[in-house]
Amino acid sequence: MTEILGRLEKIDLRNVWASESASFTPWLALEENIALLSDALGIELEVEAQEREVGPFRADILCKDTASDAWVLIENQLERTDHTHLGQLLTYAAGLEAVTIVWIARNFTEEHRATLDWLNEITDDRFNFFGLEIEVWRIGNSTPAPKFNIVSQPNDWAREVSRGVTTLSQELTPKRQRQLDYWTTFRAYLLESGSSLKARTPKPKRSMAFALGRARLYMMAVASLYDSTADSWDSNELRTEVVIDTDDAKAHYALLAARKEELERGIGEPLVWHNPSDARQCRIYLRREADLENRAEWPVQHAWLKEKLETLHSVFGPIVRQLDANPADGDLLGK
Repeated sequence: MTEILGRLEKIDLRNVWASESASFTPWLALEENIALLSDALGIELEVEAQEREVGPFRADILCKDTASDAWVLIENQLERTDHTHLGQLLTYAAGLEAVTIVWIARNFTEEHRATLDWLNEITDDRFNFFGLEIEVWRIGNSTPAPKFNIVSQPNDWAREVSRGVTTLSQELTPKRQRQLDYWTTFRAYLLESGSSLKARTPKPKRSMAFALGRARLYMMAVASLYDSTADSWDSNELRTEVVIDTDDAKAHYALLAARKEELERGIGEPLVWHNPSDARQCRIYLRREADLENRAEWPVQHAWLKEKLETLHSVFGPIVRQLDANPADGDLLGK
């Protein structure tokens, strides 16, 4: 039997995002979308601000490289590259001691691509310049999907990223190696199962973050050697969390707490609501005991994490995107 295959159709960027500043930049700043860019670059990005002033210009998106805490500036251009945007990028680099510049455009002229290559050649490793072309594709009536294509990057960047991962693996303690193995296996499980969850590059730590549709308000899968309920290191626990780390974290938490009954009905079980008075960050989570040292139990643990994360995403996702801590009309719940 011959399989019927669809045909890829390229979509005009302006049919998806009418405006760079009003449409594309806010879209890219969402956690699940900046994660796509992170995957393309091999850099774990965390959005700090949109339309932030840097010298005489305004950077479209200002991020931090979570591994190095270095600045990453993103300049968006939904058209062919031009000298104006190139000049802004050079101004950004001149005003900062260390920075990664990411220039995203519909397409790059050969001279602008060559300029980025030249900048990567003449600057030291405090400065990195990336050029990416963005495309949008779909098959039939499917939802359009974005695709980032790197046209310029620092010399030997891919090799250095790979070498860094290899070196990291060689230097890990047994505990951190187990953590890396745990999340690597979990990520593979998500991919094999066709989950809608987008897992990032596994790291040797106790948690893995997942997007929830809003910057600095995200989900976290946690595999902790400490059992918070038993207050003991003799048993372990898993948690799936909604983490609120926005500038208005306390207000956003209060808005969600006001809908506690509705949210817990959607989840199908009680949630743990954690709002410490001495910290900005708040968490809402589910938990269960687990033996993290028992690798034979990992498949069951990973299935639980996947199920609970998907449920949290489906219930909280539509609500957190509408939260407004400072509503103009007094509607605190953003309905």
